[in-house]
Amino acid sequence: MAAYLRVIFYHVNCSSSSSSSSGNINSHEPHMQTLNCVKYDRSSRSKVELLRHKAGVASTSLASVVADKACMPEVHVRQNIPTAKRFVDPHRQGLIIEGGVGYRQTVVIRSYEVGPDKTATLESLLNLFQETALNHVWMSGLLSNGFGATHGMMRNNLIWVVSRMQVQVDHYPVWGEVVEIDTWVGASGKNGMRRDWLIRSQTTGHIFARATSTWVMMNEATRRLSKMPEEVRAEISPWFIDKQAIQEDVPEKILKLDNKAKYVNSDLKPKRSDLDMNHHVNNVKYVRWMLETIPDQFLETHQLSGIILEYRRECGGSDKVQALCQPDEDGILKEGVKQDSRITLLNGFSLASEIVNGAGLIGSFEKGPLRYTHLLQTEYQEIVRGRTTWKEKLPPMPFSA
Repeated sequence: MAAYLRVIFYHVNCSSSSSSSSGNINSHEPHMQTLNCVKYDRSSRSKVELLRHKAGVASTSLASVVADKACMPEVHVRQNIPTAKRFVDPHRQGLIIEGGVGYRQTVVIRSYEVGPDKTATLESLLNLFQETALNHVWMSGLLSNGFGATHGMMRNNLIWVVSRMQVQVDHYPVWGEVVEIDTWVGASGKNGMRRDWLIRSQTTGHIFARATSTWVMMNEATRRLSKMPEEVRAEISPWFIDKQAIQEDVPEKILKLDNKAKYVNSDLKPKRSDLDMNHHVNNVKYVRWMLETIPDQFLETHQLSGIILEYRRECGGSDKVQALCQPDEDGILKEGVKQDSRITLLNGFSLASEIVNGAGLIGSFEKGPLRYTHLLQTEYQEIVRGRTTWKEKLPPMPFSA
């Protein structure tokens, strides 16, 4: 760390009289006067005290913050990472809930987060999950400079990696809609952690989607999974909640596809923009590769209602990836019955609306499978297995306030 840390242009104006707004960038803060750029070394606190004396009472809290951050790396000052637990984050519209251990963030669905139908894409929802999870750790005061890593994890050279994720979507929020995202964590075995999410409409309270995930620790240097050190367990266990967004007694196993899969997309190459802070491909990119193997004709008439992802290994920037996709023909009679609200069971047989309306049994099958099995792999190893569940597209807002 450099001997001197730069603190960039803190402005304090101690004038008690109001200033006109024209030509004065601090007109909305009449007690601010300009302080020149100051470099802080080990005598920072004495300099801050001098500034406090000259600037008056209005500078007291600011000077204290500057002094407290004088011994921190400049990147920490810019990130403003808390060193203690916070309950409200006005910048991110977030607050601590669930008795002081859960997190809720209010988000507006932006134009670049929606698709052609003006509803949020699955990728956007996954990105929001990731962001709220990081902000939750940020609010806890445990965040170090890693990708969601705590101080104890950084001391042990550990990072988080996701091993499994499941998302269920009832409806997709529309462009400009205000949503609330709740997230919390819990234990998963002896060395893992579970993180769950709920997305609801702020206006109506209807739940759009729910998700659950399992995370394990990896040594950043050796790229091998690691047990949870006791100091890390002591950091995160007070935040655990015994609550699940998705009840899953026995996780569904996804079978491995082979090269006989119906749809294959080879020679996929990660771009630099696909890499995250841990220098491997972000898991949201995996979902994009999977969905691109599904025929466009099917995507035009169906929307994803569920996805399960089983992560096997990380994917680096130099890997060549192959995406395999196989329609689950049995899904029409198995999982399709559960997903399509127009299908009911009578004495063990499925009755779809086409049958009732006279289209016949074949007519109900012509719509294609409602489930797909996916695999992303390199030449030698699996990256992630997946299963997607689909239903016919519904209007964006099938309910009223």
